[in-house]
Amino acid sequence: MRVDELRQSAGAKKKPKRVGRGIGGKGGKTAGRGTKGQYARNTVARGFEGGQMPLKQRVPKLKGFNNPFRVEYYAVNLDSIDSLNLPEVDPASLVKSGVAHKGTLIKVLGRGKITKAVKVSAHAVSKSAEQAITKAGGSVTILPLPHKGPRPAARGNQFTNR
Repeated sequence: MRVDELRQSAGAKKKPKRVGRGIGGKGGKTAGRGTKGQYARNTVARGFEGGQMPLKQRVPKLKGFNNPFRVEYYAVNLDSIDSLNLPEVDPASLVKSGVAHKGTLIKVLGRGKITKAVKVSAHAVSKSAEQAITKAGGSVTILPLPHKGPRPAARGNQFTNR
């Protein structure tokens, strides 16, 4: 066998059905499009949704997005921890002293200096802050992030609110 003798086997390539060639043969008259209506007339644009605003126009473009998994921390610096004069600092003591807000995740950042040994508990700590705290003789404990579990199953149906 030579290259010029290569060809498809019999029946491998089927000729397309030619529709709309008169009412005598199969596929004549309406050519498989049914009778009348928009779809029979070959005028439906790609992405047309029946007058509803198309998806390509509903979706925002070039504006980024809001990450639903973003973890936002409340920043607390070393100088504010040092000014508290507490031997042990945790989120509850920071809220009590007015440094942080209730229910926020705390991240300790390295601005300022720490002069005494402090036991710090926070949800996150920067490297520079951790080094400064341990250098002053203190210790750092990372608290676990609160787990947001799956959404509870919906109760009732679309007509009842129970």
